[in-house]
Amino acid sequence: MSARVVGVDGCPAGWIAVSIAADGPLEPEIRIVPRFATLVEETRNAILAVDMPIGLPDFIGPLGRGPERPVRQKLGLRQSSVFSVPSRSAVMTADYRDACAVASATSEPKRMVAKQCFHLFPRIREIDALMTPALEARVFEVHPELAFWRLNGGAAMALPKKVKSRPNPAGLDERRVLLVAHGYAPQHLARAPRGAGADDLLDAAVNALIARRLFHGEAESFPAEPARDARGLRIAIWA
Repeated sequence: MSARVVGVDGCPAGWIAVSIAADGPLEPEIRIVPRFATLVEETRNAILAVDMPIGLPDFIGPLGRGPERPVRQKLGLRQSSVFSVPSRSAVMTADYRDACAVASATSEPKRMVAKQCFHLFPRIREIDALMTPALEARVFEVHPELAFWRLNGGAAMALPKKVKSRPNPAGLDERRVLLVAHGYAPQHLARAPRGAGADDLLDAAVNALIARRLFHGEAESFPAEPARDARGLRIAIWA
């Protein structure tokens, strides 16, 4: 059996994972698991490309966590999809107001926490609890809009996936067309499994293609020379 790689995205039911062959036809396997640890345990040595921040600085300076600024520069109108991640101590805070206070105290210039980013904190903590410098040999942070940018010849998607927090059919179709051009069959992308949204499926599918690039040593790190946090974890988004 050929090697496989996995694209992962958070979804209402936990995590949606799209596993594809590292070479040749994609032959995707799509499933939902409640815990990220399950994917790590069950994928053995497979590369996992996950849309979730990995590596959390203790202090956030003018350039942010590190990867967000160079990624935003590539995405044009889609740059708002890249959230500013605060310090580790802020991410570990469960109350929103407290998190904002901690984020402000550990940043210069002082920054609060966007509500959308705050809602990701439990998922970030879930991955952070598992990550080690050794595990980062196969678990990589990615971002779907940067992944679509990469597959679209270095051009950001023209349309948003959501408008006013609701799915945007035209934006979803734009991404499906690109994914089909890169080897998925339309039926693979037609309907998300129960517990995931249409956008979650497309994000996991494109993340899987970046996992394939990582497998072949073709992916690029943003920034080119990533920093590491106090636990030794790499702070980079790959595409």
